[in-house]
Amino acid sequence: MAMALEVVGAAAAVFGCALFGILVQMHLICIVYVCWGSCTSSLTLLSGFMYLVLHSLSVCILSCTCPQLHRRGDHLSPTFGMMAPTLVPRFLKMNKRSTETIPMKLPGISLLKPLMGIDPHLEDNLETFFELDYPEYEILLCVQEHEDPAVDLCKRLIGKYPNVDAKLFVGGKKVGINPKINNLMPGYEAARYSIVWICDSGIRVRVDTLADLARQMTEKVGLVHGLPYTADRRGFAATLEQVYFGTSHARTYVAAHATGFKCVTGMSCLLRKAVVDQAGGLAAFGQYLAEDYFISKAIADRGWQFAMAQQVALQNPGTYSISLFQSRVIRWTKLRIHMVPATIVCEPVSECFVSGLLVSWSAHYFFQWDLVLAFLCYVFAWFLLDFIKLRLVQGGPLSFSKLDYAVAWFIRESMALIIFCAALWDPVISWRTGRYRLRCGGTAEEVIDM
Repeated sequence: MAMALEVVGAAAAVFGCALFGILVQMHLICIVYVCWGSCTSSLTLLSGFMYLVLHSLSVCILSCTCPQLHRRGDHLSPTFGMMAPTLVPRFLKMNKRSTETIPMKLPGISLLKPLMGIDPHLEDNLETFFELDYPEYEILLCVQEHEDPAVDLCKRLIGKYPNVDAKLFVGGKKVGINPKINNLMPGYEAARYSIVWICDSGIRVRVDTLADLARQMTEKVGLVHGLPYTADRRGFAATLEQVYFGTSHARTYVAAHATGFKCVTGMSCLLRKAVVDQAGGLAAFGQYLAEDYFISKAIADRGWQFAMAQQVALQNPGTYSISLFQSRVIRWTKLRIHMVPATIVCEPVSECFVSGLLVSWSAHYFFQWDLVLAFLCYVFAWFLLDFIKLRLVQGGPLSFSKLDYAVAWFIRESMALIIFCAALWDPVISWRTGRYRLRCGGTAEEVIDM
């Protein structure tokens, strides 16, 4: 029993060392990418080297301090030895800002806008799309129900901007269980241009946002997406959302993009329509609730690259609360668990408090550091790095105080495990007006209440 506990403790210490290396890389990648829009070769080489050094050090120390594992070293080391050659090239292939020549003539673009209901910010958000400074684009407004108040709002904006090529489609087309895809189908089929921009109703843009997206769509790129963030709004719920999207979400999203993993949200995506049509068209993704993941996978499987816009995808919904935020994050977590089962292991240990326990145990095991002090130092360092990332994503002063940041950060980190357990507990998702039961692989079926 004592030997088994020793082996478990040693394994946890080794894992803590490796986890520390990976998480340090994620923080550094996110900060550098947000600062310069790319990750330099020197940083990627350093981060990959850091991971190998930390692993090698942990294995060497473990081999000396735990003879039982030393004798089994040929079973332990090859596992990490096989990982290292795959991880380092992945880091070295980080997406840099394209050096290809930007075409003088920007392509025509069809904007697909799914709408359902109205909120206090919807009209202002929509109006920013009518004021875009772009030579050739069309706005295809899609509403599912004829009685939806968004219909009158769309008609009013179309009348206000007669020089903008805008059309309204009401009724949708049933092609699957995904209500967003069903809503967008008439607009997608009527799109005149070879590039489509799918953008959610809660997004607000600047006059040059579409030009920024289009310039990233170079010859080898099939999809351009934006880092999700939130606009400055009043109230603690808005602060909590802003802290989440500027820290935890930004770290994972940017690091995944920079290292070549598919991590795309459908809030604002520029797509090559011909590539989507090769995969069966938009209708082929109606069977999934996370259509953004499967569309990006289909594009990547056909050899196309992804690019990230220089501007964030700025969310500005008029209705928000802590409970709505929590429900939204739980829904996303449920989708990730069913699409990528490895999430069950990877996601909890990438959070601050869980990873802090593992890393502090590793420091205590190998270097006899005080467990509590190591944990507090780790959490404080994470807290500071998150604040740096948030300021960089914001691009200016925050609209809330440092005390508000500290409280929102602590609550967000404390909610992480609760949200994950809630997502594991119930596979049913409530989204828009429907309820859906998820299946392994990402498909779903609608739950009909009797």
